[in-house]
Amino acid sequence: MNGAERGRWPHVLFGYDGTAENDAALRWAVEEARLRRIGLVMCHCWHWPYAAGHADPGIEAIMKRVGENLLDSGVRRAYELGVPGAVRRRLRRGPATEALLCASGGARLVVIGASVVPEAGSPALELSARSELPVIAVRGGTGARRVVVGVDGSAGSEAALEFAAEEAALRGWDLHVVYGCWEPGAVAEPELALFHDRELLEKTRAAELDAVVAPWRRRYPELRIEASPLLERPFDALRAAADDAGLLVLGDRGTGTGLGPLGATSAAMLRRACCTVAIVPGRRSPQHRAPAPARRVPARQR
Repeated sequence: MNGAERGRWPHVLFGYDGTAENDAALRWAVEEARLRRIGLVMCHCWHWPYAAGHADPGIEAIMKRVGENLLDSGVRRAYELGVPGAVRRRLRRGPATEALLCASGGARLVVIGASVVPEAGSPALELSARSELPVIAVRGGTGARRVVVGVDGSAGSEAALEFAAEEAALRGWDLHVVYGCWEPGAVAEPELALFHDRELLEKTRAAELDAVVAPWRRRYPELRIEASPLLERPFDALRAAADDAGLLVLGDRGTGTGLGPLGATSAAMLRRACCTVAIVPGRRSPQHRAPAPARRVPARQR
């Protein structure tokens, strides 16, 4: 498939590794493709076990054949799960993050499995930090039929709210918008006085949150949306709200500080949240921001 073909075929890109733990992520990817009415591309990244300069055509052929067999198994499993339409496959040499970034042309989002506690350097963290697409890191546990999204007024959180509202509407889930607004180190100097009056701070942030959420209430009138301004640190507010959520959505970087390309709160939640986590980049290019049209939430799902 060349670049032009990929651009004409919107799809979910799924990172497949053939493990039993990866099956939950495959289920999620199949559901995303079905709900969004787009295709599914399964990508397997094979690992070269020798030093970079070592060449062995025979071993390389074996590694590729193993990868092809794994992809064959994955495609069969996707059809068992009811994926709509054809499933395309891509076999690439690792490392996984680089391979998935290279394979992401034409995709609308990326779905991968996540270890219980992804460490620094893991694909879940690296890909979320570098991707121009939303990355969904799926954990096997299931939570309530609710999407939780963290907002703070940044461009990253605006993109996250857009994605979260779309996901909730597509799935027929509730949407909980959380603003952990006790973050004095991230505000402009004129706003510091608010933190000496908790009542005024809560009232001010509640009005700001209502204004942010209002367009999504109008766009999805049958979507149940709860908006919570909480006088807590963003991490604490989100951790409590996401305890039994089905999906937590965050921007890649908010108004707070962080040492790397992924914001501190987003990185911490990706490591510690028990539920599936989506990281949505605020820097997405226009062709990647293609939300589904507003839909009525089926009564049986509400």
